[in-house]
Amino acid sequence: MEMDQKIMNSRPRIAALGMVWVLASALGQVIPVAQAATPPSAPAPSPVSPDYVIGPGDSLQIFVWRNPELTTSVPVRPDGKISTPLVEDMPAVGKTPTQLARDIEKVLAVYVKQPQVNVIVTVPASVFSQIRVIGQVAHASPVAYREGMTVMDCVLAVGGLTTFAAGNRARLVRTIDGKQYELPVKLDALINHGDMSQNLPVRPGDVLVVPESRF
Repeated sequence: MEMDQKIMNSRPRIAALGMVWVLASALGQVIPVAQAATPPSAPAPSPVSPDYVIGPGDSLQIFVWRNPELTTSVPVRPDGKISTPLVEDMPAVGKTPTQLARDIEKVLAVYVKQPQVNVIVTVPASVFSQIRVIGQVAHASPVAYREGMTVMDCVLAVGGLTTFAAGNRARLVRTIDGKQYELPVKLDALINHGDMSQNLPVRPGDVLVVPESRF
């Protein structure tokens, strides 16, 4: 009777151990399945806007869906072209990433069924992706464009205005369809008086000109 009683008392612990073993076994089966279901890594978001115009010196990632052997990173050569697996000497300069992706798809369609291509600008380095700041600033130089950049961002990037700057006579020179337009910018009002109406958004290829004051 005493032995039977011990067996009866041990049954709950045995059952609990059995449940732990079953749970561990189940987890051991679930983990590999979850790992196997992880989708392939997608290309990282582009640091530039969708209407960005590709230029010489830019670095591009060409992502071909379900064809990793065709996915590659390439620079835009000085002649404005790129070469990728199965696509040689493809003109890239002057196109947006989406336009270039469609052009690559047309070439790949000869070798791959319904290719899907993404073009990511990983390093925007061409003059098309820069804002040039010239005139009476601490360090006149090109500034790399980023999404949402404004006039104030450009001025801060070059160290601010000099003591001889005529900030309220500054202008933003922009080329649209081959024609140049000038947008007046009152930098003194913006920087010294907080007039945010003068904090104009900039675009790749803009030139911010800060003239010298007149004595």
